[in-house]
Amino acid sequence: MTHKGTILVIDDEEVMREILESLLSEDGYRVKLAASAEEGLAIVNREPIDLAIVDVMLPDQSGLDLLDALKRSDPELVAVMITAFASVETAIEAMKRGAFDYITKPFKNEKVRVVAGNALKQRRLVDENTSLKAALVDRQRFDVLVGKSQRMQEVYSLIQQVAPSKTTVLITGESGTGKELVAKAIHNHSTRKTKPFVAVNSGSLPPDLLESNLFGHVKGAFTGAVSPKKGLFEIADGGSIFLDEIGTVPPETQSKLLRVIQEKEFMRLGGVDTMKVDVRVIAATNSDIKELVADGLFREDLYYRLNVINIFLPPLRQRQEDVTLLSQHFLKKYCEENERGELQLSSEAKQSLLEYDWPGNVRELENVIERAVVLADGPVLGRNLMPEHVRTGPSFRLPQVVVPDEGISFRDIINEFEKRLIESSLETSGWVQKKAAQRLGLKPTTLNEMIKRHHISLERKEPSSTR
Repeated sequence: MTHKGTILVIDDEEVMREILESLLSEDGYRVKLAASAEEGLAIVNREPIDLAIVDVMLPDQSGLDLLDALKRSDPELVAVMITAFASVETAIEAMKRGAFDYITKPFKNEKVRVVAGNALKQRRLVDENTSLKAALVDRQRFDVLVGKSQRMQEVYSLIQQVAPSKTTVLITGESGTGKELVAKAIHNHSTRKTKPFVAVNSGSLPPDLLESNLFGHVKGAFTGAVSPKKGLFEIADGGSIFLDEIGTVPPETQSKLLRVIQEKEFMRLGGVDTMKVDVRVIAATNSDIKELVADGLFREDLYYRLNVINIFLPPLRQRQEDVTLLSQHFLKKYCEENERGELQLSSEAKQSLLEYDWPGNVRELENVIERAVVLADGPVLGRNLMPEHVRTGPSFRLPQVVVPDEGISFRDIINEFEKRLIESSLETSGWVQKKAAQRLGLKPTTLNEMIKRHHISLERKEPSSTR
């Protein structure tokens, strides 16, 4: 039989011990009995006890003094005092010394049941808090997230803080940093963990199909809608919905998202009936939403609704100490998947991984390790199994510069170099400014200002690249 917890009853009256043992055993608790303070303290020192019900008047010691001794033996022990003297002073003193609650004799059975249940809930919360604090001390993992760096420890702590709440969360960070994994971790550590977690890639669907997927549709809503269909918000009812690439959602859909977040209701596409849902919204983006708001491409009110809690996932290049740990994690994963036995990375391969700046972040590292495992012909993965761009590092090298005797204009040289760098990036990006900005690690608006400042002509842009 599985017990709901272990309760120790310390009372010198045999009939009282028998009544409490019978009552609490019926409710599924494991009950231990003691007739004196000395006997009760011995039991606590000998075995784990979740709740102690202690009589205030004991033959060998005051119940209040025994409470102090029990707390010294087990600081997390939850205690309830029981007394025939319904004095407020005794109750207050018991609370001051750490008692959870008190019961007066004669008592009603239901009162004992309620107090015992509440006290054990408190004990479970204390135990959970203790284990979580211990896990945060030197955690290298959080669910499927891997990382021991300070930046990731901060992410883990924030996930732990926000998970139990109902508020919306916006996860930001570059592509490949693991934003969906963070969303799943939030869901799995929330009270909704037994309900659905539904992920939607907002950027991969055209507007009409996105709305149909999110909110469902009625029969005849559009050509091909031969039967009604539930939307993902309905499917996620009671759970969480993850909206990836939220910055790509078109304006008309943004207004409907705002309504479902604010009012917890929506209508199916083509329908007139209002649907009520209880869904936690977690969104993610690798775009600068503030810039989209400034450009009129994203609703400001929706942005503030989504950005109640922001979790920023740092790029892998900013947490290099996690590269080796992640490499070992993926190595173990793909060795098991490919039934390759135990493989190891050579010191040269490890060094190559550490020196590379990982523009594709964790996803790129995972792909590199998977490739190496598949191609390996021995127990050691050498540097030769790393892709060329990982082995050689960045292809860009600063040009050699010799300062002439007559000197140069520092500002003129820097400005000229900046202009050539921008022109080169635009040319290799097909004159698409957004791609060029990504290649240079700049925001599109910043690059646009630099183009204007350097008077760079965009006339060479090909017609096909205007899309």
